[in-house]
Amino acid sequence: MQLARSDESAQRFYSMSAQIQQKRKHYYDILEKTQKGDLDITEWLEWFLHCLDGALEATETTLNAVLNKAKYWKLFAEKNLNDRQKLMLNKLLDRFEGKLNTSKWAKIAKTSPDTALRDIQNLVEQGVLEKEDSGGRSTSYRLLEL
Repeated sequence: MQLARSDESAQRFYSMSAQIQQKRKHYYDILEKTQKGDLDITEWLEWFLHCLDGALEATETTLNAVLNKAKYWKLFAEKNLNDRQKLMLNKLLDRFEGKLNTSKWAKIAKTSPDTALRDIQNLVEQGVLEKEDSGGRSTSYRLLEL
């Protein structure tokens, strides 16, 4: 509560509650130990500051992902994209699992494999995607690095 008051702002750009939720078992253990001990709260303060550090690191990670996504969408604004391409680019920017190929594109975008291939080839031509080294039936694509 004191930490929140010290900011003198109603907005928080970090989440202590999310961090404590992740470590709730240890939170209750350290709280019980502190309450039943000799009232020395040093260990609890160390734990709390460690959680604060974790909350700030999580915020930095999230902020970096948002800024990276914004950079890509600034580039994409100059491109001619259809709705399926926008959907799939968002998926790629949101940590797409595995390798992107035409069959995954078709399944996620709910379109035919031929349309998926045309969408992908169009993005390759526009300099948004590039083919990965493997080819043939295992051809996959990735976003170009900014």
